[in-house]
Amino acid sequence: MPLPSGSFSQQGPTCFDKMKTGFIIGFCVGMASGALFGGFSALRYGLRGRELINNVGKVMVQGGGTFGTFMAIGTGIRC
Repeated sequence: MPLPSGSFSQQGPTCFDKMKTGFIIGFCVGMASGALFGGFSALRYGLRGRELINNVGKVMVQGGGTFGTFMAIGTGIRC
């Protein structure tokens, strides 16, 4: 028995949901690249211990925020 076409319609994610997902994915990619690049540059500068962790953490958050913002903007343009 077929279902009526109008009663059980499913909607896809809204544009804001897509932008949130794009930001989260971009934030994760930016954090990963920030860990790699920030870690290597901090080791090259000779940082150790707490200075190393603080510097790499700062670079990770900055990279994640930047890349996440651009991914969210790009996703918003595609909506």
